[in-house]
Amino acid sequence: MKLLLVEDEVQLSEALSQILIKNKYSVDAVYDGEDGLNYGLTDIYDIIILDIMLPKLNGLQILKILRKKGISTPIILLTAKDSIDDKVTGLDLGADDYLSKPFSTEELLARLRALTRRRGEIINDNILEFGDIRLNLSTYDLESGENSITLTLKEFEILNYFMQRPKSIVSKDDLITKLWGFDSEADHNNIEVYISFIRKKLTYINSNVKIATIRRVGYKLEE
Repeated sequence: MKLLLVEDEVQLSEALSQILIKNKYSVDAVYDGEDGLNYGLTDIYDIIILDIMLPKLNGLQILKILRKKGISTPIILLTAKDSIDDKVTGLDLGADDYLSKPFSTEELLARLRALTRRRGEIINDNILEFGDIRLNLSTYDLESGENSITLTLKEFEILNYFMQRPKSIVSKDDLITKLWGFDSEADHNNIEVYISFIRKKLTYINSNVKIATIRRVGYKLEE
């Protein structure tokens, strides 16, 4: 899962980034409002963690622009402890949640898991389910019935991306931008190779789930 962290306190940002990475999140960190807006407008993130007090553009301005541009990425606002007005305004502008500083990392991780559950069917904090397959978000194990196999990191990221949006068609460009980054040199060939690997592993565990090719558009999970 790819996160955007917009926080101008560099020491706090670096500490949060390390904690998030340790918990299997991919993190892009930026330190001012202009960069936060530009990165957010790429629409490649699963969740945005957005501080309100930022140089150049504040978090509420960024939130308002993102929602006006149709960016529906879930957003957690980081607010000052006593800023009730900011919290109310943020929620009215389309924020999904907020945390008051200072906050515990355990609470942040819990809020992230809650937002994740809204996007896919998570049967507990570590298992994502679709059809007859279960994907363990901690161990990268893919299971069907009594059969199990461990995915590589990139296989896990791709299948997790599909399972978070099971009714959507995903293009190769979406996968490259989301999982490799918009400035990556990865190409469609990389995607095709990994899709082939995942299909073989689905067959190995005797799953009924397939990654269907939608001609000239992309891929979609099907039962």
